[in-house]
Amino acid sequence: HSSSRVNAYVANSNYVARRIKNLYQKEAQVLYPPVDVDYFNLVEKKENYYVTASRFVPYKKIDLIVEAFGKMPDKKLVVIGEGPDYEKIKEKAKKNVELLGYQRDEVLRTHLQNAKGFVFAALEDFGILPVEAQACGTPVIAYGKGGALETVLQNRSGLFFPEQTVSSIIEAVQAFEEREFDPKLIRKHAENFREEHFRIKFKALVDEKYNEFKNQAVR
Repeated sequence: HSSSRVNAYVANSNYVARRIKNLYQKEAQVLYPPVDVDYFNLVEKKENYYVTASRFVPYKKIDLIVEAFGKMPDKKLVVIGEGPDYEKIKEKAKKNVELLGYQRDEVLRTHLQNAKGFVFAALEDFGILPVEAQACGTPVIAYGKGGALETVLQNRSGLFFPEQTVSSIIEAVQAFEEREFDPKLIRKHAENFREEHFRIKFKALVDEKYNEFKNQAVR
C-alpha cells in the first residue's frame, strides 16, 4: 500500500531497478553512487600479486577466493579485511595467501594500486571496491552478476566468472593471465563514477521531480 504512494524511485544500479520493478511494479531511475576516484589515483606499473578486500561475512565469498588461490600456489593473493569469518578463512589460507586483517585506507589504496588484479566474488547491488580498484588502473576479476556487470567492462577493465565456485574463480584467473589490460583506459572508465558526476545528476533529478510534483499540485 505504501509503495503506491511513493513519488519517485531511484536505484543505485539497473540490477536494483529490476528488483523494484518486479516487487513494486514501479520504474526506477538509476543513479550510480559516488566514488572518490581522486583518492584512488592511477598507478600504471603493477606488481605480481592479486588482491581482494572485504568484510569477512559469508555472502562476500572471501573463503572461495582464498581456497581458489590455495590451488594456484604460483600466484600470490593479498587479503584485506576482518569479520566473523576471519578464523575460518585463515584456516584455509595457504602460504601464497597473505591475510592482512583490517587496514587503514592508505594501506588499502596502496595494495589496490600495485596489484595486477582485484578479485571480487560477492553478489552486490553496486559494489564500490571494484570501482576503486579500477580508479587505480587495476583490472577486476568479478562474479558476473549484480552491480559488477555495470561497473566492469568485460575484457577491457576486467573479466567475469559465471559461478560463485572455486573452479570458476580459478578458470577466470587463468584466463586473466592470458590477457593484457591498459591501466589508463581502466582509470578513464572509473572516472564515470566521480563524486561530482553524482552531485550534478542527483541535483538534476531532484529538481526535475520537484518541478513535476509542484506542477501537479498547481493543477
